[in-house]
Amino acid sequence: MKIEGFEPIFGEPKAEWADSRSDSLGRFLFHVSAPDSSHLLIQVTDFRSNTWEAKRSVLQLDDARDEIGIGGSWSEFIDYVVASIKSEDVKLILEGHSNADGATYAKLVAQKSKGMPRISISLTRLTGSAATEATAKLSLDLFTAFRSMQTLIVQEQECCLQLEKEAAAEKGRNENIQNQLLYSKRQKLQKMNFSDKTDISASILSNGSQDSPDKQAAQSPVASKVANRVIPAHRRAKVRGALLQDTEDDKDN
Repeated sequence: MKIEGFEPIFGEPKAEWADSRSDSLGRFLFHVSAPDSSHLLIQVTDFRSNTWEAKRSVLQLDDARDEIGIGGSWSEFIDYVVASIKSEDVKLILEGHSNADGATYAKLVAQKSKGMPRISISLTRLTGSAATEATAKLSLDLFTAFRSMQTLIVQEQECCLQLEKEAAAEKGRNENIQNQLLYSKRQKLQKMNFSDKTDISASILSNGSQDSPDKQAAQSPVASKVANRVIPAHRRAKVRGALLQDTEDDKDN
């Protein structure tokens, strides 16, 4: 059994007295880390007179797993511990006398969610140089975590800016392509309209030439000749005699 890939956890527990006394309590910070693959370290402090610590080996944690009542594999148990410590229901329970030296006993209680098993870790109070060292370690680890988070945020911002630039460039290329397509369509429409107008003009000119008197005369030479032909005199007389004969017949009748 090992503790691998454990990321440090920082949080603010809800500090309260075990006997529900009304004495006010300041704010606390806790820090849970894995100094090596075989131990888990828990530190809690108010940066004044109350600093607490607990160190558990993997064997002690495995025994606690049986007491808490969490089955499954070792990795599943560690995942449950992490989820419980990261939850909003983390409490620091203080016991003993409330004086200038602070409480006598303390324990950190965490629960993943209501109805789930509780993890309770008894803490040992630190004094003197041990308390100072623990407070200094928590502060430096907190600053290291802050710098790491800040670096990640800066990297994400740079990545977002790069993606925005690429998106803007892609948008510009798309708009350029669309403009080129629109221009090409307009050019084709203009050519089509010009071609249609040219065909219409040619048709009008062709029809006008066909309807002109000169062209009609040129197209109907026979009709002109027939219209201008002179009827011979003997044919005209015959026709006139026929008409006269018809008139005399009418008179006889």
